[in-house]
Amino acid sequence: MSSSPDRSRILPRVLIVSRRTVRKNKFVDFVGEYHLDLVVGYGAVPVIVPRVAGMHAMIDSFEPIHGVLLCEGEDIDPSLYGGDDALTPEKLEAVRRLHPSDASIDHEKDSIELLLARRCLERGIPYLGICRGSQVLNVACGGSLYQDVDQELPSHAGSVVHMDYADYDGHRHPVRVLPGTPLHDWFAESLAGQERNEIMVNSYHHQGVRRLAQRFVPMAFAPDGLVEGFYDPEAYSPGEGKFITGLQFHPERMRKAGSDEFDYPGCAKAYQEFVRAVVAYQAKLAAVPARGRAAVTAMATPKLGHDMEKQRKVLVRSFSLAKNMYFGGGGDTQKIAAEAERRDLDAGGEFLETIAAALSSQQEKRLKQMGATVRNASGYLNSRLKVSGEREAAARSLMAKMSAPQLSSLAAFYRSMGNICSDVLGAKLQPAVTLHE
Repeated sequence: MSSSPDRSRILPRVLIVSRRTVRKNKFVDFVGEYHLDLVVGYGAVPVIVPRVAGMHAMIDSFEPIHGVLLCEGEDIDPSLYGGDDALTPEKLEAVRRLHPSDASIDHEKDSIELLLARRCLERGIPYLGICRGSQVLNVACGGSLYQDVDQELPSHAGSVVHMDYADYDGHRHPVRVLPGTPLHDWFAESLAGQERNEIMVNSYHHQGVRRLAQRFVPMAFAPDGLVEGFYDPEAYSPGEGKFITGLQFHPERMRKAGSDEFDYPGCAKAYQEFVRAVVAYQAKLAAVPARGRAAVTAMATPKLGHDMEKQRKVLVRSFSLAKNMYFGGGGDTQKIAAEAERRDLDAGGEFLETIAAALSSQQEKRLKQMGATVRNASGYLNSRLKVSGEREAAARSLMAKMSAPQLSSLAAFYRSMGNICSDVLGAKLQPAVTLHE
C-alpha cells in the first residue's frame, strides 16, 4: 500500500482560469502560452481551471492553492461594480460593435475569478492580475471600472490609444512609473537616469480602473490618468510569500518584433517575483504540522477566552475612539471627547508601541508614530476643539495640493494600519494552538 504524498514535496501550484473561444464551431478553452512558460520557467506548476459551467462550485477540488494568476478575457459584468448606467444604450452598442471579442460578458468566468481573487485576499495567497485580472482584483476589493475608456475619459480623448487592432502586438504607449513601488524596482535598470520615469507598454484593453479600491496604491499611470498598475503594500513581500498586484498591460508579451527578447529586462520580473512569493507561500503551508489550509485557518481564527475577549474589546474601543477623533468634526468630536477617557486611549497607544518591535523597520516607525498619536490624543483633541475650524481648513488646503497618487497612498496607509493591527492583535491574543493530524 502506497503512503499518501508528502504535501511539502508537492511543487507550488498556480491556478490560471482559461478563456473561452470558438474554433470549428465549437467552444475551446485556452490560456496564453507566454504565461505558462514564465510560470514553469521560474519553478511553479500552472494548473488550468476551465471556465465551464458549474466550475465555480468546484474550486475546493483544486486545493492546495499556492498562487493565482488571472489574465485576459471578456469584460466584467458591470452590475458587479455598479457600472450598469455608465453608458447610454446607444454608446454601449457602439462599444460592442467596436470591440466585439471583448465586450461580451462571461458570467461563469466572472464567478470563478472573483471567487479566486477573494480567496487570495482572505488567505494571503499570492495573486498576480494581468489586464482583466487586475480589473477583477480591483472589483473584488470594492473598486470600479470604466466600461469604455474612450467614452468615459472625454477630457483626455485621443491622448492615449489603449487598443490598436491594426498593430495588436506592436502598439505601445508610455506610462509613468511611481518611485518606491515594486514596478519601479522591476524596471530599475531601464528607468535609471530618467527624469520622467517612463516605460513604453503594450495595450490590449478598452476598459480600466475608474476608482481604485482603498487598499491599493498606484504603481503607474498612463498620460490620460488611467491606472496602469497597482499593489497592496501590506501584502507585498515575495520572500515572505506575500504578493497582491495588478498590471493593466501585458509584460509577458512586451517582446521585440520577430524575437522572444523582452523590450526591457524588467518585463519578466513580475512573474519572477510572483513565483518567488508562491514558493515561499507553499513553504509556509508546509511548515504547519497539520492539514495545510485548514490548519492555517484554525491558527488565524482562534477562539478567545473571557479575559482575552475583554482585552480585545478594550483595544477595539481605543482604536475606534482614535479613528473617530481623527475623522470626526464639530459636534461629533465634542461628543467623542465627552465619552473618551485617558485610559481608553492609552490602551491603543501602548499596544501599538509594544507590537512595533515585531514588525519591519518601516512598519515599526509608522506604528510608533501612531502609538504616540493615540497616547496623546486627548491633548490633541483639546487643542483641536479650540481651533477645529482652522485645523480642518489647513488640512484641506494641504490635501488639495497633494497629487492623486499621494492621496491614494495616504488613504491606503490608514487602511493598512487597521489591517496590521487586526492581524497582529489576533496573533498576540490567540492561545497556544495544538494542531493534530
